[in-house]
Amino acid sequence: MRTGNYIRKNLFFFVLISPAAAIMAWLTIYPVIHVVDLSFFKYNYITDIKTFVGLGNFKEILGEQLFQQAFLNTLLFSLLATAAEVAGGIILALIFDGRFAGKRVFMIISIFPMMISTMVICAIWKTMYHYDIGLFNATLRSIGAKPVGWLIDQGKALFSIVIVDIWQWTPFTFIMTQAAMSSIPGEIYEAAQIDGAKYHQIVGRITLPILSSQIMLLIMLRTIDTFKLFGKVYALTQGGPGNSTETLSYFIYREGFSYFNLGRASTASIITLIVAAGISLIYIRKILQEDA
Repeated sequence: MRTGNYIRKNLFFFVLISPAAAIMAWLTIYPVIHVVDLSFFKYNYITDIKTFVGLGNFKEILGEQLFQQAFLNTLLFSLLATAAEVAGGIILALIFDGRFAGKRVFMIISIFPMMISTMVICAIWKTMYHYDIGLFNATLRSIGAKPVGWLIDQGKALFSIVIVDIWQWTPFTFIMTQAAMSSIPGEIYEAAQIDGAKYHQIVGRITLPILSSQIMLLIMLRTIDTFKLFGKVYALTQGGPGNSTETLSYFIYREGFSYFNLGRASTASIITLIVAAGISLIYIRKILQEDA
């Protein structure tokens, strides 16, 4: 009875949202179901040959060295970029906490990297990374040091992309942390100062514990975003040199849009989705435990 009364009372509301809900379901749920279905087939879009293989794609891809390399590269990039961006954002928020002349101007300038298109950012950094005419190597030559193959050295290419991501997204964590810090009542700090607490004690025992949930949320958001890395790899290295910057998203792109193996691309997408969902659930559980 309660369910029936609830439906009748909110029938007009359900009628209004049903078109939007149907469109959202078609744009989200249907593609996921279709990708799951394709993952069980060997399907080449060009030849239009579709053969059921069950879990064969999963066994094949999980055993491939290239996919394993892509997974490790993605994991390493996500860990490094997320840690640096969140830590950098917290440090900047602590440095620029409080009121001072020019704070508004600095806050406005700090969001510029987020406003610029990723492709434009990559074009700028690719020029600065250039071995012969790049700003960084020109600086090294001017002080008598050897130039560095920022994007052509297998040991440095992935870390060079990490630097670009840090430059673009540390302002996001800075602004979010700054906003959270501004919501902390000043009376708490005043009471701590009266009790003789030093600055590092206030930060370690008051500020950071209060912001723990917000910091965990930032870690989750940046982890999810960095785990989907594609644009910077496509624009800067295209997976090279020697697959040293191959990521899961670029592996999926290559399989689906270069080789047209939609079955393998769908399988890799499902694996990536499962891993990303698992990581997200861990963070969400941690956040809920802290808020409880």
